Amino acid sequence: MVNWKKVEPSDAQQEAIQNIFAFFAKVIVPLCLLLVIFKACFVYIRPNEFGIKQVNVGLKTGVQERVYTTGLHFIMPLGFEVMHRFPRDTQVFELTNYRETASQAARVEKVAHIQTSDGFFADVDVSILYHIVDPYKVITMIGPGKLYEDNGIIPKVEPKLKEALGEMTTEEFYNSPLRVEKANKAKDLLDIELRPKGISVDHVLIRYFYFSEQIQKNIEEKKLKDQLVFTNQSKAKASTEEAMVYKVRQEGEANIKVRLEEGKAYVMKKNADRDLYVRTKKAEGDLLVKLAEAQKTELINEAYQKKGSDRLVGLKMADVFKGIDIIVLPSSGKGGMNPLDLENSLKVFGVDSATSGKD
Repeated sequence: MVNWKKVEPSDAQQEAIQNIFAFFAKVIVPLCLLLVIFKACFVYIRPNEFGIKQVNVGLKTGVQERVYTTGLHFIMPLGFEVMHRFPRDTQVFELTNYRETASQAARVEKVAHIQTSDGFFADVDVSILYHIVDPYKVITMIGPGKLYEDNGIIPKVEPKLKEALGEMTTEEFYNSPLRVEKANKAKDLLDIELRPKGISVDHVLIRYFYFSEQIQKNIEEKKLKDQLVFTNQSKAKASTEEAMVYKVRQEGEANIKVRLEEGKAYVMKKNADRDLYVRTKKAEGDLLVKLAEAQKTELINEAYQKKGSDRLVGLKMADVFKGIDIIVLPSSGKGGMNPLDLENSLKVFGVDSATSGKD
C-alpha cells in the first residue's frame, strides 16, 4: 500500500506562479482584447476587391455610395456596420456538362441547350468573361455576396445565347467566322442587359458544341460529300492552272528560241559585215599596191627609154660578171680586150663613150 503525502510548494515556486498569472493578466489578456477589437472594427480589402459599407445603426443607414479600395478600413462593430466585398478582377462563368474541363475558379452550370433555326438542338459549351465595374449598382440592384451570379448572370446568359446562336442553322455552326460573329452578338446582348447593373461582359467564347449522334452523322456525311465536290473542283482548277502554266512555259521557251535565233542571225550579219569590210579594205590595199607596182614599172620603162639608158644597160651587163671568177679574153687583135682601156670596154658592152659623155 502506497502512502501519499501532500507536498506544499515552496515560497519561490508560489512567487513564480503568481508572476506568470500577473504576466497573463497584464500582457496576454490585453493583447487578446486588442486583437478581438481590431478584428471587429477593421476590415482589410484585398488588391483584387471592392468594398461597399452598409450602415445598419446610425444617422445615415443603408448602403453607402463610397467604394472602398485596397487597405484597412474602420467599421462599427456588433453589426452596426457591415463591409461587403466584391471582386475587381475578371470573373469566369462557364456552361458545360464536363466540369473537369472548366476553370477551377469558374462558376459552372449545365451546358446551354440551343435550338437552331432549322429546328435541331445543339448543346454548346460556353465561357463568359466579365468583371464588376460598379459595386454600388451591383449591391443595390442585384444584392450582396454572390447574388450577382445567381440573380445577375445565370438568368440572362442562356436566353441571350439562344437569341444570338439560334439564328444559325445546324451546318452554320461549323462556320467559324459566323460562329464568332454570333458569339460577339450574344456578348453585346448580355452586356446591354448587365451594364446598367454594374457588370461588364468582356467575352463570350464558344468552346465546343454537340449534336445528337444521328444529326452529327448526317452532317459529317454531307460535309464529306461537300468536301469531295470541293476536292474535285480544286483538282479541275488545278489541272486548268497547270495547263495554263504549261502553255506559258511553252510560249516562254519558244520566245527564248526565237530570241536566240535572232541573236545568232545578228551575230552572223555582223560577222558578214566585218568580213566584207575586211575584204573590201584588203582589195583596195591590193589595188593600190598593184597600181604602185605598175607605176613603178612604167617609170622604170620610161627611164630605160631616155638618154643614158644604154649606160645603165651596160652597168647591168657588168653585174653579170660578178659571179665569174675567171674569163679568158683575147688581149690583141680587133676583138682583143684590154681591161685598162675603159673606152674599149664600154664599146664591148655597146656603150658609146662620146654619146654618154654628151648625155
